Amino acid sequence: MGPQALLDYVLARLDRSGVTEGVLRCEDGGAVFLIHPTTTQHDANVYRPLLCAVLQGAKEVGTSTRTLTVRAGQSLIVSNALPVVSRITEATPDHPYVALVFPLDLDVLRALAPGVPQSSANHGSDPFSICLTPTDDDLQAALLRYFCQCKTKEERHMLAPITAREIHARLLIGQHGGTLQKLLWHENTASRIFVATSEIRSDLGKPLVVRELAARVGMSSSAFFEQFKAVTGNSPLQYQKDLRLLHARNELQTTGAKVSEIAYGVGYQSPAQFSREYARKFGCSPRQDRTAEVVQ
Repeated sequence: MGPQALLDYVLARLDRSGVTEGVLRCEDGGAVFLIHPTTTQHDANVYRPLLCAVLQGAKEVGTSTRTLTVRAGQSLIVSNALPVVSRITEATPDHPYVALVFPLDLDVLRALAPGVPQSSANHGSDPFSICLTPTDDDLQAALLRYFCQCKTKEERHMLAPITAREIHARLLIGQHGGTLQKLLWHENTASRIFVATSEIRSDLGKPLVVRELAARVGMSSSAFFEQFKAVTGNSPLQYQKDLRLLHARNELQTTGAKVSEIAYGVGYQSPAQFSREYARKFGCSPRQDRTAEVVQ
């Protein structure tokens, strides 16, 4: 069972569902299939811990300091919640970009971690929360079995969770398993930065005082700033700003709240400043963005 089998399966699922561009959500409610027949402009989004396997075409993903290109046969492993900018760089109507996204469950990873040989932690020394790895045949086979097992209610409840654990285990013992393992160890840099990012995300409207957050996770201000940027690709304040703007954009597109209400809700004291930074991030004002969404 080679790489073509997983691609053929995903293409068949997309075809049966009539999805020729965009997203198809799978039965388990977490994983998704993606297809795009053309290249795209840059798009900002938040990546949660996940595996993104590109099956056809290529995509560029990055932060303000790091950019990675993932091609067919490769996967991105994301170990922290990150605001990123991405664009599809290789896609045609005859050869569309095709990928799958499998969310990672940190509780499953924590349950599996004690059984992983400690020596495998040396596989990944780069602290950045996104790593690029080949999607080996065994992982692709496990992913294909998982999606096949999600087709019926019985298999989805009895078999798919077992295969999902296998997928998590393969990632932990794989080439970049060390990146995930470091996240799970208590009182190390990666886990402390994870706690810090979780605190920032929990209340986007709260002013961020970096030295206070550093003290709460047991780090000096200078070490915290350096390691935060190494792990997330952003400074703490830029990380918060990107999350605020992305959350605001989602509110604009899914609610009827006033722009000023949304601005105050994500921590801006001035709607004018919010609009300026929004336009700088997304290329149009909040009102223009909302109008464009309605027209589409």
